[in-house]
Amino acid sequence: MLKGAIVGALAGLLVAGAAQAEPVVWTWTGYGKNVPGSSKCPTYKMVIDVTVDGEAVKGKFQQEGRPERTFETTLGKSGAIKTAAMVGGGGMMDVIGQIKEGDSKIKLYGYCEFEGALTKKK
Repeated sequence: MLKGAIVGALAGLLVAGAAQAEPVVWTWTGYGKNVPGSSKCPTYKMVIDVTVDGEAVKGKFQQEGRPERTFETTLGKSGAIKTAAMVGGGGMMDVIGQIKEGDSKIKLYGYCEFEGALTKKK
């Protein structure tokens, strides 16, 4: 009897685990826009990847020729994301966006502005 209950419980856990959604990776690649005090941003190429796993959001971004940087946050109301990420020299980039089927977007704002629509990575 106890053995049957344990097997049933384990089977239930396996089914529940299989029903969980796989993480989804979104991506954007593009060039920056100048912000006050900058002039070279349109020559800076950036790649941004955002992984969504349930409510957890982990992102990484890398400007061509520079080290990779990361950020973490959680999905807010209507898929909103908002946090900050450290960049070289102690600077910060605001990370603002939305992860929503059909309307996902990202914006990094700091020494330059990098903004665009996110697409699902395959």
